[in-house]
Amino acid sequence: MNVYVGNLSWSATEEDLTELFSHFGDIKSTIIIKDRNSGRSKGFGFVEFESEEQAKIAIDKLNNTVFMERTLIVNEARPKKD
Repeated sequence: MNVYVGNLSWSATEEDLTELFSHFGDIKSTIIIKDRNSGRSKGFGFVEFESEEQAKIAIDKLNNTVFMERTLIVNEARPKKD
């Protein structure tokens, strides 16, 4: 299951997200979305968990918590619209 993570600190790395979310289960992948021209973080990313149950626990525990001085928005990722 894919989890959306918003309001990330500009200095957050994929390794930071992996470390934070790995407390709740096994992670398949972590990505921070970056501007293709500047390479700068857009302030959001995605964490993919091995199981839906683990992802839901992470959402429940981490939504509206402070990480790197920012209040995270964590919820189930929605499919990209065309």
